[in-house]
Amino acid sequence: MECRPGCGACCTVISISSPIPGMPEGKAPGVRCIHLLDDYRCALYGDPSRPAVCVDYRAEPEFCGNSREEAIRILGSLES
Repeated sequence: MECRPGCGACCTVISISSPIPGMPEGKAPGVRCIHLLDDYRCALYGDPSRPAVCVDYRAEPEFCGNSREEAIRILGSLES
């Protein structure tokens, strides 16, 4: 599965415990990453400073569902 254009649920819902450029303490669940653009693309995509957890994340139907709203719900339930 390819990432859904206009989603960015993983950049908002999940926590990131490793440092991110501009977010040295990482990112808490439910906090929008500062690198998530208005069109829900990652400004660090392809950049070597992008956190490993983000590079390794793979869109899968069981996590991403069929829409951004469903992805937020699924990822939120896994995060809690």
